[in-house]
Amino acid sequence: MGEANFSVVVPATTANLGPGFDSIGLALALYMTVDVKLAEEWFVQYEGEEYQGLASGEDNLIVTTIQYVAKRYNRVVTPQQLVVRSDIPLGKGLGSSATAIAGGIEIANQLLKLSLSSKDKVLIGSELEGHADNVSAALLGGVTISYFDGGEIDVIHLPEPQIGVIILVPPKALPTKESRGLLPGELPHAVAISGSAASSVMTAAIAQGDWETAGKMMEKDIFHEPYRKPLFPDFEKIRSTSRDYGAYGMTISGAGPSLFIAVKQGEEAGVASKLAAEFPYYDCLTIKPSIAGAIVR
Repeated sequence: MGEANFSVVVPATTANLGPGFDSIGLALALYMTVDVKLAEEWFVQYEGEEYQGLASGEDNLIVTTIQYVAKRYNRVVTPQQLVVRSDIPLGKGLGSSATAIAGGIEIANQLLKLSLSSKDKVLIGSELEGHADNVSAALLGGVTISYFDGGEIDVIHLPEPQIGVIILVPPKALPTKESRGLLPGELPHAVAISGSAASSVMTAAIAQGDWETAGKMMEKDIFHEPYRKPLFPDFEKIRSTSRDYGAYGMTISGAGPSLFIAVKQGEEAGVASKLAAEFPYYDCLTIKPSIAGAIVR
């Protein structure tokens, strides 16, 4: 068993970026920190009022992830006390569950001295999440483009996206399960082709640092935006206003209910102050992409 008394730091994430549904993720410089210390039984202590309703014992998501990893490798992990501090709004489309899973994987890897590769970690996280977008970005940082079919994982990692980020956060959280319930069971073939093309062009543009094109494609999503945008007051007005202020594009962050706006680096604060004044319903956050993924310190 590895020595305890260490910390794991994991970034928030936004996912999909429009048509990159369940496949594209971006790490954000908001962080969850978990201090790990040997204990007689599992206990999770959250600092901050927002997280107080979460489970504090063996049914906590971080703990169940640690135990899942241990069982997967036929190991037994000693109980730990976990003290969690987080800047990430809970249930607001910024990957709080993926962050917990990524943290659990890193803790298990450290405690059990598994020496897991990045691909191993992303595969385990995707098994638990059911999709790879958020958890791959939380583990690796930067932008990740992932293929996951339930058993096989492949990830392309773009470590340093050159953008500024604004997140508009509404006052009410929305569970991912409820948000996914808004989506149709199937799409017409021609519609799916259009969405796939938008995703492909957006991905290539991000890889080339062409955020003008990426932002344009970001707003051509047909996989989830049409079904979720009624959740957002002033959705279309926010989009057009963001464009007027020079933003590359706006889309729904993950499963919602936050909005992700990509802008030129260095212009986040100016654009955000205008949007905050015009749309006071939302809490307006300015964030940088996180180059670092989950780290142990």
